[in-house]
Amino acid sequence: MNVLLVLLAFWLPGLVFGGAIRLRGWTLAAAAPLLTFGLVAIGIPILGRFGIRWTMLNVGLWVLLLSLVGFGLSFLVLRFTAKRHPEWAEDEDDDETKRSLRDHLLIGAGVVVGLGVGLVTFLRGSHSLENVQQGWDAPFHGNLVRWIAEHGDARASTVGTIANLPNQHDYFYPDTYHALLALIFGKGGLTMMPTLNLAALMVVLTVPVGVAAMCRAWRMPVLATAAAAAVSTWFTAFPYDSLWRGPLWPYVAGVALVPAMLALARLLLKPNGIAGPVAIGVGVAGLAGLHTSLIFVIMVYFLLILLAVLFRFEKIDWRRSAASLVATIGVAVVLGVPQVLPALYNAGGVTSAFWASETSVSGALGQTITFSPMASFPQWWIGIPAIIGVFFLVRHRRMLWMVGAYVVLGGLFAATISLETPLIHTLTGVFYNDHWRIGALVPLAGAVAFGEFVHTTSGKIAEKLGERRPGLNPVTAAIAGAVVVGLVVTVLSKGGYIGRNSARLAMNYGEGPSVSKGEEAAYAWLGKHVVPGERVMNDKADGSVWMYALSGVQPVEWTNYGAEFTTKAGWLSVFLNDINREPRVREALTDLKVRYVLVGKGKVAPNAQSAVGLQRLDITPGFKRVFHNLDASVYEIEGQQGVVADGAPAGSDTAHGQ
Repeated sequence: MNVLLVLLAFWLPGLVFGGAIRLRGWTLAAAAPLLTFGLVAIGIPILGRFGIRWTMLNVGLWVLLLSLVGFGLSFLVLRFTAKRHPEWAEDEDDDETKRSLRDHLLIGAGVVVGLGVGLVTFLRGSHSLENVQQGWDAPFHGNLVRWIAEHGDARASTVGTIANLPNQHDYFYPDTYHALLALIFGKGGLTMMPTLNLAALMVVLTVPVGVAAMCRAWRMPVLATAAAAAVSTWFTAFPYDSLWRGPLWPYVAGVALVPAMLALARLLLKPNGIAGPVAIGVGVAGLAGLHTSLIFVIMVYFLLILLAVLFRFEKIDWRRSAASLVATIGVAVVLGVPQVLPALYNAGGVTSAFWASETSVSGALGQTITFSPMASFPQWWIGIPAIIGVFFLVRHRRMLWMVGAYVVLGGLFAATISLETPLIHTLTGVFYNDHWRIGALVPLAGAVAFGEFVHTTSGKIAEKLGERRPGLNPVTAAIAGAVVVGLVVTVLSKGGYIGRNSARLAMNYGEGPSVSKGEEAAYAWLGKHVVPGERVMNDKADGSVWMYALSGVQPVEWTNYGAEFTTKAGWLSVFLNDINREPRVREALTDLKVRYVLVGKGKVAPNAQSAVGLQRLDITPGFKRVFHNLDASVYEIEGQQGVVADGAPAGSDTAHGQ
């Protein structure tokens, strides 16, 4: 039931809207999650502006309204076009209708392989959908999902509290991903970790569908399309590295949907009513709402497609496409700019982030050539065929813009991991100057190139078999050759690198170090004893910032970064155990409505320092231990039992620690 709920949340809104504007086939299937996030991103400021609560019913009505409008516009535009240019209808060469059932089954088989490898890898790596992701960013994502669900407002300007910035109304964090999950959190018994983990799994499953749709839209051969989809979930750099490190859940979702956007880009060359402009515009909003840096990624791809068109590697009827191109630019600007502008709030913080180089120039080139960014050992069995496939793509003049993207994005990755210059920092600033994020962009070209390798190799095998057995059907021989190549690579890679990638993912799905089962038990105890309005004093370093996401208990320290010392929350972290010597401690606790203190054993990072003010509470008068296990202790502060009645009014500056 939970799996179905998350699956429907990702696909159903986009399927309804995409179908209404006349998207069909593989493109519709791949674009559905992208359109879902786009509709969510567009709806957040509009529904919030009119005071409409962010609920499943209201968002469902929003999607239905836009779908009806889209259907009406599509009907009118197609009818007008049919009367004005009847010759365009006769010139249609929609590849969807030309594909035979066999072709669709072959593509589907490749997608199933990719889905299967992604599914098994994720489930093995996470061990259980109930397990807590131990990464640095994970509790923030969980807190944000619960905050939106409980408050019914998904506008970023209303969520500053969980970043220890309660009254900063220009606060911004792209929360489209979290807003979608907030709609289903708590429904059908869906608790926090299954919500977050199933959503991450859904993102993994979008990749093979998107790659298949993209390759099909750009006229890749059937076997190439199937093979590309099959290996799309084999690369360590994406999606698995970004799922264990961080985790970068919204960013991963956006990168996973780039192939769907590129499938839609084909509609710019062969327009189909409003489908291209509207779907791309909504998709731009969705990608920007997931992570602003993805707009720059899409710009790279679209500019390279434009160059391919200008150099006549891709065909276009300018007369037919002109209106659609202008409309696409207009819709993308109108829908995308409102998503991007708020990001300027934290632009300086993003671009000033610094990650030191980790290898030499030759090492960086080696990682790029083998499609193995940030890997200690290359993925030879898909990397070597993929780099050979790049040369085949060039020889066959097929998807040359993808080859260009590999050179640009792969080169950017190689530069940022091995060199330190102002120019590189400027170019990579929107990615936090983080080579892991840029490395995640490289495997898409690898999947496409691997598909081309399989297609070309199987064709050669078919030729050889045809010489030996002239009566053999060449298509059957090519399929047999592709199967043989696939089986060999699967065996050599030990099942599509499932073991390697699941082990990588499992690094942050263990028992601790941030949150253990014992600490989860402490959060659950607090959830039963804390009254509405109370907050729990906690240590930013021991994983207890998870308590709100997991049990609904509001902490004083919301993030692993901690509150500024100038705030009451930050001050208490230093002076809490001076409660008997410093009267201001009691005043701050009352203002923040604190009765309990949680001290956990785990640490979010090996070098994390425990809060000075939360040490030695077991021997400090005024603190009574009311819960204890091997991993966590909860203390009740004497004299704070009536703190909700005595504290500052809810929503005031002092109530939030400022």
